[in-house]
Amino acid sequence: MLEKFCNSTFWNSSFLDSPEADLPLCFEQTVLVWIPLGFLWLLAPWQLLHVYRTKINRSSITKLYLAKQVLVGFLLILAAIELALVLTEDSGQATVPAIRYTNPSLYLGTWLLVLLFQHSRLWCVQKDSWFLSLFWILSVLCGIFQFQTLIRTLLKGNNSNLAYSCLFFICYALNVLILILSAFSEKDDSSNNPSFTASFLSSITFSWYDSIVLKGYKQPLTLEDVWDLDEKIKTKTLVSKFEKCMAGELQKARKAVQRRQRGRAQENSRDRLHGLNKNQSRSQDILVLEDVKKKEKSGTTENFPKAWLVKTLFKTFYVILLKSFLLKLMHDLLMFLNPQLLKLLISFANNRDAYVWVGYLYSVLFFVVALIQSLCLQNYFQLCFMLGTSVRATIMASVYKKALTLSNQSRKQYTIGETVNLMSVDAQKLMDVTSFIHLLWSNILQITLCISFLWAELGPSVLAGVGVMVLLIPINGILATKSRAVQVKNMKNKDKRLKIMNEILSGIKILKYFAWEPSFKKQVHELRKKELKNLLTLGQIQTIMIFLLHLSPILVSVITFSVYILVNSNNVLDAEKAFTSITLFNILRFPLSMFPMVITSMLQASVSTERLEKYLGGDDLDTSAIRHEYNFDKAVQFSEASFTWDRDLEATIRDVNLDIMPGQLVAVVGTVGSGKSSLMSAMLGEMENVHGHITIKGTIAYVPQQSWIQNGTLKDNILFGSELDEKKYQQVLEACALLPDLEVLPGGDLAEIGEKGINLSGGQKQRISLARATYQNSDIYVLDDPLSAVDAHVGKHIFNKVLGPNGLLKGKTRLLITHSIHFLPQVDEIVVLGNGTILEKGSYSTLLAKKGLFAKILKTSKKQMGLEGEATVNEDSEEDDCGLMPSVEEIPEEVASLTMRRENSLHRTLSHSSRSSSRHRKSLKNSLKTRNVNTLKEEEELVKGQKLIKKEFIQTGKVKLSVYLKYLRAMGLCLIFFIILAYVINAVAYIGSNLWLSAWTNDSKTYNGTNYPASQRDLRVGVYGALGLVQGVFVLLGNLCSARASTHASNILHKQLLTNIFRAPMSFFDTTPTGRIVNRFAGDISTVDDTLPLSLRSWILCFLGIISTLVMICMATPIFITVIIPLGIIYTFVQMFYVATSRQLKRLDSVTRSPIYSHFSETVSGLSVIRAFEHQQRFLKHNEVGIDTNQKCVFSWIVSNRWLAVRLELIGNLIVFFASMMMVIYRDTLSGDTAGFVLSNALNAPWVTDKRPPPGWPSKGEIQFNNYQLRYRPELDLILKGITCDIKSMEKVGVVGRTGAGKSSLTNALFRILEAAGGQIIIDGVDIASIGLHDLREKLTIIPQDPILFSGSLRMNLDPFNNHSDEEIWKALELAHLKSFVAGLQVGLSHKVTEAGDNLSIGQRQLLCLARALLRKSKILIMDEATAAVDIETDHLIQTTIQKEFSHCTTITIAHRLHTIMDSDKIMVLDNGKIVEYGTPNELLKNSGPFCLMAKEAGIENVNSTSL
Repeated sequence: MLEKFCNSTFWNSSFLDSPEADLPLCFEQTVLVWIPLGFLWLLAPWQLLHVYRTKINRSSITKLYLAKQVLVGFLLILAAIELALVLTEDSGQATVPAIRYTNPSLYLGTWLLVLLFQHSRLWCVQKDSWFLSLFWILSVLCGIFQFQTLIRTLLKGNNSNLAYSCLFFICYALNVLILILSAFSEKDDSSNNPSFTASFLSSITFSWYDSIVLKGYKQPLTLEDVWDLDEKIKTKTLVSKFEKCMAGELQKARKAVQRRQRGRAQENSRDRLHGLNKNQSRSQDILVLEDVKKKEKSGTTENFPKAWLVKTLFKTFYVILLKSFLLKLMHDLLMFLNPQLLKLLISFANNRDAYVWVGYLYSVLFFVVALIQSLCLQNYFQLCFMLGTSVRATIMASVYKKALTLSNQSRKQYTIGETVNLMSVDAQKLMDVTSFIHLLWSNILQITLCISFLWAELGPSVLAGVGVMVLLIPINGILATKSRAVQVKNMKNKDKRLKIMNEILSGIKILKYFAWEPSFKKQVHELRKKELKNLLTLGQIQTIMIFLLHLSPILVSVITFSVYILVNSNNVLDAEKAFTSITLFNILRFPLSMFPMVITSMLQASVSTERLEKYLGGDDLDTSAIRHEYNFDKAVQFSEASFTWDRDLEATIRDVNLDIMPGQLVAVVGTVGSGKSSLMSAMLGEMENVHGHITIKGTIAYVPQQSWIQNGTLKDNILFGSELDEKKYQQVLEACALLPDLEVLPGGDLAEIGEKGINLSGGQKQRISLARATYQNSDIYVLDDPLSAVDAHVGKHIFNKVLGPNGLLKGKTRLLITHSIHFLPQVDEIVVLGNGTILEKGSYSTLLAKKGLFAKILKTSKKQMGLEGEATVNEDSEEDDCGLMPSVEEIPEEVASLTMRRENSLHRTLSHSSRSSSRHRKSLKNSLKTRNVNTLKEEEELVKGQKLIKKEFIQTGKVKLSVYLKYLRAMGLCLIFFIILAYVINAVAYIGSNLWLSAWTNDSKTYNGTNYPASQRDLRVGVYGALGLVQGVFVLLGNLCSARASTHASNILHKQLLTNIFRAPMSFFDTTPTGRIVNRFAGDISTVDDTLPLSLRSWILCFLGIISTLVMICMATPIFITVIIPLGIIYTFVQMFYVATSRQLKRLDSVTRSPIYSHFSETVSGLSVIRAFEHQQRFLKHNEVGIDTNQKCVFSWIVSNRWLAVRLELIGNLIVFFASMMMVIYRDTLSGDTAGFVLSNALNAPWVTDKRPPPGWPSKGEIQFNNYQLRYRPELDLILKGITCDIKSMEKVGVVGRTGAGKSSLTNALFRILEAAGGQIIIDGVDIASIGLHDLREKLTIIPQDPILFSGSLRMNLDPFNNHSDEEIWKALELAHLKSFVAGLQVGLSHKVTEAGDNLSIGQRQLLCLARALLRKSKILIMDEATAAVDIETDHLIQTTIQKEFSHCTTITIAHRLHTIMDSDKIMVLDNGKIVEYGTPNELLKNSGPFCLMAKEAGIENVNSTSL
């Protein structure tokens, strides 16, 4: 039929059977023209519909668009001309074949369609469509055949169709031009990310990424250079999609759990009741019930919804999975074309009669197949890694979101370290497994195809080889399960280690004061030892697995070939069979080697999925007992409310009934541990409801007892996400007494505050926390002892300006927990709590008249406080709060310290005596105004010392050789030599076996099957087998050595890191966020443990592999060297460009990851505040932005790897094309992460020096300061400016001074937390700077201001080195008034203290610190105002104990309540880093100096007026 259509032959095989082969013209004009047109017309409607559905605003017309439209217009005109020509020709009698009409008409329609299509793309972000690009490629490829046929015809001198030929040539040229144009991408104004607008060709080859690679090569990349993410893969979009899917799946899983529990309970009762006789049964029944209860309790850990996470993730990401599935399938099928083509090539080489063009065809096909294969593979990888990062982002964001709503019961099971681990390690594990996920089916497909092709080559003898492989699978399985068990163990150790690290970093100050570092270092080392032991076991198991993998293909080929030859004497191994089979065996090697890897990574991920399912499926806070009513007459109402912290323990708050009216100020009082804070927590919904409920009207603001401060500026902390209202803001600052602090802080309210408010004193933190609450316009204020950490006069100021009847919050409902009795007359109602119930309530006067419990408490405290009625401070002195304005030079830089300072009343006194108040008050207000104006102008110039947290240092440029060397040295040079030697021998054996094989296949030419001597055959098989065995054995040896070496390196690097951290000076901890340090111990150490050894191994193996392949090719065809050299040069160029970019992106990834974890741990510690203020959304948003920033770096890094891979594979394919099979693999593995290890921080002084103090030092306890000077960091000013004084043996010295006078710096000086800037301190004749830190610190004792405890037993907290007997410890506890409490605990001294001591009240922690001091029994005691968080009774007990027990010591007390130091022998008054007065209390009271004024203000007339 088609013959008639064209008027010539359509197909005749004789055309191909000649050296000058060609296709018939008719075939070229029909089939080859219609293929591209058919493709276009079939898909066009679907594509146009897609454009219509997803259209955006029309974009402007570009030159590229115009050029394409013009060219297609030309094509349209040419088609019309051709049709016209045919019609004119037809007028004659010559019959024109139908084909000449149909093709131009088809083309007319087609070009119109293309014009329409290109125009429609103006409404898309991506102007070039994949589908048009494919059409142009098909047109050009199919046109080639007709092109060369027409040229041949013209060359033969046949000019009959000249006009037609010319038209075709012009059309073909235009086609090629358009194809070239469509490779360019068009820019779009709406998005700056070129990946959105990249053309099809540019996106499959990742060419759009060139600009970044170039930029990265010229200069190190920064975050700004990395493009933003597509909306589709932003965290917010992903999470909302994930949560939709999660809701349904989690519901099903929860139902399944309930079913399981019911089934279990029934089984248990059935088993128990079976076979009991009647009279026993009643008591047994009760036992059964108790048993079931116990079971349920222990079962809570196992009973969580399971197996929903994977389903949810699948539902969320199935589109990407489907796309990557198709690409992988295509790649796998193409992979098997290679051995077939190889077979054809070999047969072509052996067949002298074959036409030359056949060889060319095969080579071109070889290249094309390889090219398509590598494009498929790279785009498949791209999709997989994208999926991986998306999964990671989703998990991280979900864990964060869950943390905000998790119930206390569930939260108890996780420390902060463990939750951070869920975010970092487990999310990473899931990310890794997603990139392997398709290998599950692809491996099976590849194995099946391989075996069937091998069967075709070698027949049934293949089964022998396959049998061996099958045998190896269970062995690998056993090893895999074993390694999983080891990994689970290791995860637990890692969790423990990170938990301890977290605590060490939180309490580093205490460790330094008490010289406890070695004890904690030992704890970490013990855990690390276990971890490394497991790592080694893991390494060895993996080595055996690798050995089996290496051996399997060799074993299999040896066995298969031997069987093949032995089965039948006619079977001779020829080149075609051998090399094809070996190629197939090598293909087979990949799925078999990947299988165990896929399985281990699936197993690891399954551990992680379980952990995540348990966390994400945990119960949320049940706030159903807290009801919010908006039309309700009371502000808060407790109705029969009972709440508990833990379901298994009895209720903490019992049957509370309490009504609080709107606008009331209610004080809650009670002894330490009476449940005051719990009452507030119950109101905020933080506790588990037992029965009853609480009704609340309006919004809540909350000030916790331990203030939670974020890492950010002081201003951010107060605004807490609200809009800035300058007037209100200034009012709040003034009312919360923060103005004087702003004067002192470098940068004022823009001063950066470290993590957990590390560079503020306790009082400042408390006041900022209060200011934050005051600034929010809430209805109800819950204030948990906000006055505990401030001095009396500041407390009074705050009460009057903020909390009291005339304060900023008047008219709001306020619940105030307090220990300060003198404020009570001014409150509306007093609630007295005891043991979780309300004992009394009523106004001050009614309770006094009642003569009940409250009156009694009041009486005792009045007695203790003696005449020190702080309530009598005269009003006017209150006003010149702002009188003191330090000149710029004298702003103490104390601020940047970690030292917790106490506010001090001296502040006012000094200002009172030195300046007249009113004028200065005005000037300060004005100065504040002017300062605000100036700050706007001078935003850029940061005040010296204002930035506290250093930016994480990002290494740029190459990873230095010294870093590699450091790692290699840590591995041990001797071991490295052995490793390399083993691998080299392996490579040599590999070359040997290939050469031997080609010699063997040559035999088939010499002996033609019949007379193949047996001896020759056995020799061939034997040597081939032996060489294979040598390869396997040396890989085994090399890997065993490398496992040992890398564990050794891990050990050394961790030890160095830990030692450096412990020895880092205090200023390092002030300026480095904990998250960053933890990231070093979590992320970077796990890189050293897991990733580096693997990378190093594969790097060496790949390197040697490439060398040996090149050696073999060059031995076979020496001319090949000419091809290799230019390709090698291109290769190194691409590599150079890539490495610069990739390395920097990897570093950016590391650096943007730390803040996510820091912010997370910060959030977890401030949950109650965030929930109370209802700011969850804002924190979620912050977290999403953080994750997105990290994502864009990771995404960019993935693309850079693909960019490199596409280019390298192209070079590889060219080598294949030029020579024979040769693949270039190269991974630049040792990434810049290693640079993160060498902590570039100055080391601290040694712990023990050669000069040891004399034994028994200090025996007297005399302290001399000689012109002692001190500064916090080199760039800051002095804080102590030449202190000179002598403190005699056994003297009691009180130190007073206003905030920032340098009181706490004195303690830092004595403990050498900071080193002197000048002068010296001499204790009993020894200069403390000359001896080791531990020698010094072990001899001094401090009772610090912040009671910090570590998780572990009580005993460990008191005596980490086990130096004391139990009797001594009990004695110390008795003196600290804790004996009854500890004895009442079930396990006594072994009682577990939770993270940061959260399960003890703050008062109890303070007493434990006292017990610590009592145990040390040193000659010198320093007290940093240790009695802030305890009620007056306990305070009195502490004071008496100290006077009695430490009477033989030299005592320095840093005070902020004057009555605590009136009985001292001497009083030192500090101001601005200098001693202004020093003498006995009596002398100082007689001089009318600063101290005298201060005492008057506190109502102290003479020394005896404070009776203690």
